[in-house]
Amino acid sequence: MSEVRKEKDSLGFVEVPSRAYYGAQTARAVENYPISGLNAHTQLIRAFGMVKRAAAEANQELGLIDDRRAAAIIQAAQEVIDGKWDSEFVVDVFQAGAGVSFHMNTNEVIANRANEILGANLGDYTHVHPNDHVNYGQSTNDVFPTGMRLATLLNLETLYPVLDTLAATFAAKAKEFDGIMKSGRTHMQDAVPIRLGQEFAAYGFAIEKGKKFLQQASESLRELGLGGSAVGTGINTHPDYRVKAIANLARISGQHLVPAADMRWAMQSNACMAEVSAALRGIALEVIRISNDIRLLSSGPNTGFAEIYLPSLQPGSSIMPGKINPVMPELAAMVSFQIIGNDTAVAYAVQAGQLELNVMMPTMAHSVLQSITILANMLTQFNDRCVAGITVNAERCNFYAQSTVSLATALNPYIGYGKAAEIVKESVATGESIISIARKKKLLSDEQIAEILDPVRMTEPQYPLDAAKERDTKAKA
Repeated sequence: MSEVRKEKDSLGFVEVPSRAYYGAQTARAVENYPISGLNAHTQLIRAFGMVKRAAAEANQELGLIDDRRAAAIIQAAQEVIDGKWDSEFVVDVFQAGAGVSFHMNTNEVIANRANEILGANLGDYTHVHPNDHVNYGQSTNDVFPTGMRLATLLNLETLYPVLDTLAATFAAKAKEFDGIMKSGRTHMQDAVPIRLGQEFAAYGFAIEKGKKFLQQASESLRELGLGGSAVGTGINTHPDYRVKAIANLARISGQHLVPAADMRWAMQSNACMAEVSAALRGIALEVIRISNDIRLLSSGPNTGFAEIYLPSLQPGSSIMPGKINPVMPELAAMVSFQIIGNDTAVAYAVQAGQLELNVMMPTMAHSVLQSITILANMLTQFNDRCVAGITVNAERCNFYAQSTVSLATALNPYIGYGKAAEIVKESVATGESIISIARKKKLLSDEQIAEILDPVRMTEPQYPLDAAKERDTKAKA
């Protein structure tokens, strides 16, 4: 058997690998765009399969494609949805504007498989043609925005549980560490005491908030311009096609999807992709901040903060024996940097549309889908191999809680800011503790000092000491 077959498109004949399910236009794209070696995200392939199935069902219902052809197209599209033909999607993620090449890759794979189902050879489009049948009533200009939005919604479903798990792990650590006192730090200087559990609870809350912002941002992805055809006017489509196709797509995908109020807007504007990318960037920024905190808190073991211990995952140096590095927080930061870079690419692409179409959609799709995937994969590892295994150096934490000069802050309501500042200066100059100096100066009784400068008392809002005693006396009476 020959290793290639010849197919003809509007530009002439093209050689295609004999067993390939793609065709001439895909083969041209492979030659034209050997850019990154990266092919379409599997969620984008699935989403396009869903769009093609939904369109075929609508066209069959409307009598625009006969039952025999439609059945073959629907079967072939379902096989794409099931991942059977992933290896046939060979166009680089950086390709012709608007994603024409990837769209035709989809049309050709489905057409060739449909023809095979109907008994024809690959490359023989007698029964089912990529443009005339698989693409009936469609254009890249409405299919790609639809597929890109749907793929993003589908991929986000893989990220949400990961965010929930990480938030829950931080919450569990917050409970575990709730009794551990330590010094807070602001401006990287000693601050008033805080419980380690309070720090970890805030980390979990940040992840929860990030998820909520992302879910809110994703809602605009559900408004689809499928049926807008070439410029959003619906040329070459049946008046009922749009509503039927989107209803079919909602059923097939399991996603809540609706026709956009304005088909031109849905084609011209990709602001929804910018919103989602920005929400992903927001999560990445929080992850960087949290991972940097964890690196600081675990720094040492002898010359750093050394308040917490991270799981030992691998040797940390090719020259320094016994060194262990915080590899998972480092990974978290690096992946998050990539997500921020992807967001920049999306932002430039979203603003680059002209008139009836934004042709920069392939880079939007690649960037957002990659961000979701690497964020989900990284956070899974960060959770399982780092956060879940964090333990505490309680002795070191307590030492810092007792040593912070900002203990003097609690004295402000009783002796005033100025006198408290004098105590701090003396403590820094002499190394003597805040409690010892306060007792020496006899500004308050030993009992008052012990109660006011109790670090545990400082970690929650409290009544002033006199007011608290008066309240307790009244309660007993």
